[in-house]
Amino acid sequence: MTFDFSLSERVEQWRDRIKRFVDEVVIPREQDAFAGGVDDALRKELQQEARAAGLWAPQAPAELGGGGFAFDEAAVLLEEAGRSLLGPLALNCSAPDEGNIHLLHMIGTQSQRQRYLVPLVAGDVRSCFAMTEPPPGAGSDPSALVTSAAKARGGWLISGEKHLISGADGAAFAIVMAGGGDGGGASMFLVDTDNAGMVITGHARTIDGAALGGHCGVRFTDAFVPDDAVLGEPGKGFRYAQVRLAPARLTHCMRWLGAARRAHEIALARSVTRSVFGAPLAEHGMAQQMIADNEIELAAARALLWQVAWQVARGDRSTEASSRAKVFISETVSRVVDRSVQLCGGLGTSDELVVGRIYADVRAFRIYDGASEVHRMSIAKRAARRARADG
Repeated sequence: MTFDFSLSERVEQWRDRIKRFVDEVVIPREQDAFAGGVDDALRKELQQEARAAGLWAPQAPAELGGGGFAFDEAAVLLEEAGRSLLGPLALNCSAPDEGNIHLLHMIGTQSQRQRYLVPLVAGDVRSCFAMTEPPPGAGSDPSALVTSAAKARGGWLISGEKHLISGADGAAFAIVMAGGGDGGGASMFLVDTDNAGMVITGHARTIDGAALGGHCGVRFTDAFVPDDAVLGEPGKGFRYAQVRLAPARLTHCMRWLGAARRAHEIALARSVTRSVFGAPLAEHGMAQQMIADNEIELAAARALLWQVAWQVARGDRSTEASSRAKVFISETVSRVVDRSVQLCGGLGTSDELVVGRIYADVRAFRIYDGASEVHRMSIAKRAARRARADG
């Protein structure tokens, strides 16, 4: 058995170039973005500079203009991009577009790829993924899906309410989960956002502030889409959701691990220069414990992430492995950032040191793409089944 965590020369080169780009181009834009909000003008400006630097969509297929890196290689690069909340946006590897790029590449027809995937990889448009619904609809339990799609002449009529749809405002199209299809299962539909039957009903006022396009309510009222708008086959939407969600959990882990590392870097730099009670903060025992715990947990999270990303890169579609990683890394990231806020004191709660903004933005990670409790339930059930089989 061989364990090899060495990086190829190309990965190391891109990692170092992304770090320089984030430090020199992206981070200087953060304070203006926090004050005025993240908009498409900023996105286009940053993406133009990323293209000029030759750092474009490292996770996207090379034939479409992306970096063409394998999934385990992308783990290194997306972490580096994630050191700034604006980094993934600049490199076109942010959610929800990154997950939709993967899904369209894996499931889309040639015409769907040409119409939706090509401009999405190019950064010409943004997209959203519309699955979550207000109660009693689908959330942690996707089987509670209420939005429906009824067969009509030449296509489908979609009706229902969605909420907390990230990036919906300003998106060119949505991938919509709706009930309807063979055997009554769910189906996925590509819906242009200028569809007369699709309306954005408002923005949720959430604690995070770096999500381009907000987290929106969306209403579908007999929104007609043609037959060729079905993504994959009717009735197999939940199966396709796993094609998207399992890798997307891990790319979230990659990006947020980078953000947690940045928070720790800021806190560590402050702890060696800030003197309290006659000595630098880093020389006080309680601060040392927080610093050490951050160092340990960042290393452990990265090791687990690389292992699971390596499995995915080699064709393992195990949702259990991604569930374990998602729970551990989301909760590790939360602890690391929380300790970083504490080490920075009052300024740690502000946008000025960035740590406070990371803290606000990262909290939801323990909920979306499967809440920690739902993943734990699934992991426990699988473990119990194995125990029964062994017994």
